[in-house]
Amino acid sequence: MSGCAARRSLAAALSTCRLRALPLAQAPTRGLRAVCAGPGPGLLPPRRHLSSRNRPEGKVLEAVGVFEAPRQHGKYETGQLFLHSVFGYRGIVLFPWQARLYDRDVAPPAPEKNETAAGHGPKEVKGKTHTYYQVLIDARDCPHISQRSQTEAVTFLANHDDSRALYAIPGLDYVSHEDILPYSSTDQVPIQHELFERFLMYDQTKVPPFVARDTLCAWQEKNHPWLELSDVHRETTENIRVTVIPFYMGMREAQNSHVYWWRYCIRLENLDNEVVQLRERHWRIYSLSGTLETVRGRGVVGREPVLSKEQPAFQYSSHVSLQASRGQMWGTFRFERPDGSHFDVRIPSFSLESNKAEKKPPSGHHW
Repeated sequence: MSGCAARRSLAAALSTCRLRALPLAQAPTRGLRAVCAGPGPGLLPPRRHLSSRNRPEGKVLEAVGVFEAPRQHGKYETGQLFLHSVFGYRGIVLFPWQARLYDRDVAPPAPEKNETAAGHGPKEVKGKTHTYYQVLIDARDCPHISQRSQTEAVTFLANHDDSRALYAIPGLDYVSHEDILPYSSTDQVPIQHELFERFLMYDQTKVPPFVARDTLCAWQEKNHPWLELSDVHRETTENIRVTVIPFYMGMREAQNSHVYWWRYCIRLENLDNEVVQLRERHWRIYSLSGTLETVRGRGVVGREPVLSKEQPAFQYSSHVSLQASRGQMWGTFRFERPDGSHFDVRIPSFSLESNKAEKKPPSGHHW
């Protein structure tokens, strides 16, 4: 994909794409109000034909395509149709990313150490390369997943001196390789999304039969610093797995100082059959400027999600700002069991890196 050339103005090609502006001025002290996430419509593959199971009362099951065997090796190509194995939405792969996955669940046990001001010190585990994908979500499924899974995973700061807006692009997600249940369809427009026909075109001679347009190549090339995953962090406590993906968003000048912004996407997964509910969050935020801040609060993004066997996962994103180009975050989520007892789940420590010398903030109108 990196060899694709931009042959037309991306601004013209995407001039009518809706970007949702969220004012930074209305954000709480430690971050913007997150764009929340939701439970899947339950699209699961029977033997060959895929259909929806969590349908509205009185509706008939609708076939969406023919199931394909998931790939154990290699990666999926641009244009691959899939169902999300956790949240159940229909989607299509735009392009793959290679991330460094720091999975503390497979790390050898380490002796307990006193917590330092910078969190847990250096990374406890050695990262391994893992494939993630930038994908489009079918707009028909967004209402069904809006309570459990994120529908606006890409956000950035507009590059205007007089703008304090954060822009969110609807219907994009980051998907791990094992989350993909691939399928095929004879429909030439199988995914309903305003960017589908701007980014992809049908070519029956190809497999999969949806290929990248020049606009998709240009979009990736121009915006990869703001889209690309670098590190993914994962840790399980008491059968609750927490996955964190941080992204640098840009820098703002305020009162003769620089303010650096990041977003972080978090997925919570219940790997057990016991129903639990998230009650509190406890964050520690360290800045290279030497400050260490503690943030406590009820739930996340205004919600206290229940994780059950039927709906085991919840995904959301939020934002954080520092007055330094680097920092670190870690913490715990407090969960409650049906009997009223509580337990804390660790949030793996992750770095906030700006790479400010290499990245120029995208424009809100011409990205």
